[in-house]
Amino acid sequence: MVERCAWAGEDAENVRYHDEEWGRPVVDDSRLFEKLCLEGFQSGLSWLTVLKKRPQFRKQFKNFEIRKVAKMTEADIERLLLDPGIIRHRGKIVSTIKNASRALELQAEFGSLAAYLWRFEPDEMAAPEKRGGIESETEASRALSKDLRKRGWTFVGPTTVYAFMQAMGLVNDHVPECVIQKRVSRARKQFSRPG
Repeated sequence: MVERCAWAGEDAENVRYHDEEWGRPVVDDSRLFEKLCLEGFQSGLSWLTVLKKRPQFRKQFKNFEIRKVAKMTEADIERLLLDPGIIRHRGKIVSTIKNASRALELQAEFGSLAAYLWRFEPDEMAAPEKRGGIESETEASRALSKDLRKRGWTFVGPTTVYAFMQAMGLVNDHVPECVIQKRVSRARKQFSRPG
């Protein structure tokens, strides 16, 4: 039997996400922005719920192209609130649009959203021990959360930000026994950090 992180479970879509995406380093600004927003939508729900709705989120939020999302209007918000294919939470929808404007500011200041975000990668990260769960926030996620909030971002608490850091490869939290752990570790070593 293949051993994976316990959270991957049995659902084929979740297993595919675990095996092919989670923890692999990402530098594409649209993908980084998407994941940070979707982690905010996920708050209080299971990630699988968001994962199954991700195609519709991508359609409705213009594939998370930051400039296009920043131009969305109140009419777009009202339209999105009627779509059962996404999570219809007004505050999170508004947050995504406003955060797009904040992301444009970071791109202007740092050259890319990726260059800004990867500044918060911890120097070293020990592999998590196998236990019921792993940390829900860290010193690095608290620092990134604090800085984002200072810059006007919303729905970016330290737990949300840490889930983002795990997913986007800023840390490798695949448990040591996980079949994917070594692959992600190699990918991170070969990865060229932005900035």
